[in-house]
Amino acid sequence: FGSSCRAFVGIMAGLTSPEVEGDGTHEKAIKTSDAVIECEPTSWPASILALLVWPGICALPLTLTLGGTHYRYVFPSAWYDEVPVEQTLGSFRMADPREVKPLGLVLGISAVAVGHVFMLLYHSLRRNSLLGGKTRIQPQVRSYSFSEGLKTHLSQPEGFLLLGSYLIGTWMLGWMPESYYSFAGGINWKHVAAQLLLQDLIQCFMHLGEHKISTWVYKISHKPHHRFTNPRIFDAFDGSLADTICMILVPLVMVARIVPANVWSYMTFGTVYANWLVLIHSEFAHPWDHAFRCLGFGTAADHHVHHRLFVYNFGHLFMYWDKLLGTYRDPKTLGGKQFNKNV
Repeated sequence: FGSSCRAFVGIMAGLTSPEVEGDGTHEKAIKTSDAVIECEPTSWPASILALLVWPGICALPLTLTLGGTHYRYVFPSAWYDEVPVEQTLGSFRMADPREVKPLGLVLGISAVAVGHVFMLLYHSLRRNSLLGGKTRIQPQVRSYSFSEGLKTHLSQPEGFLLLGSYLIGTWMLGWMPESYYSFAGGINWKHVAAQLLLQDLIQCFMHLGEHKISTWVYKISHKPHHRFTNPRIFDAFDGSLADTICMILVPLVMVARIVPANVWSYMTFGTVYANWLVLIHSEFAHPWDHAFRCLGFGTAADHHVHHRLFVYNFGHLFMYWDKLLGTYRDPKTLGGKQFNKNV
């Protein structure tokens, strides 16, 4: 994955404008004449084109399940199982990795990688106003080069390394529920929705706990991520190992025991979840944000509220939990103050 994305940087080199190199952690106000226009005009065709990032994020599972069983024409039948598989666990409650078929694991990780390429392409085009105009959420500009941002994003040990280790370990040691090893049935969108909702619900309460339990818990877990009060898209997985374990891995373990998904639904959930988490850290509003806000889905501006004020918007993908808890703050209330207008 890292090598493919490094190659992708080269492709993007012609699209990315030269900016100041740095990690972007130091925020500074700039002259109005130097700032990116707060709300550049855009067009419906450009907005519709930008929406194609979502099927791009799901490209691999969508392609392999065309007609329900397209994968059968791609992979030998000996490489996968159509029925749920209960892995045989040894004395240490671990399966023999030589007995576990790795195709589902490889495809799942590949789905996230392919989705990430589409998401990064979208961000690069948006950043350079090649997908219509853009609205910067916060007026302070964090200058950085695309290559530096991508390198920082991919090199976080609490991001892809820890998540990848979890996926490999739980799959190859036979710790996933038996339905997750089944290739039959295609993508079950109800299961995908259930996984996203439950993951975000549990993550929201873990997030609240990190903030509220004690100063010590907050310091060792979530505080490193909160040094970004004006986040950029590449800050999504820049935090701490404890933060990733509590807010991502623990919910993943719980959701897998609740939702009886198959490999395709798990794969689709994984790529949507991972890429959506990155998108809500974007420094720019997205073309779909108005529709998402009407549906109660989380937007980049919603998450910027949390990074700026700390005590609101603990949900990530959905704002339902914050509205029920009384912790939701509409980004529009910060327009013209901490935020630009029209976010």
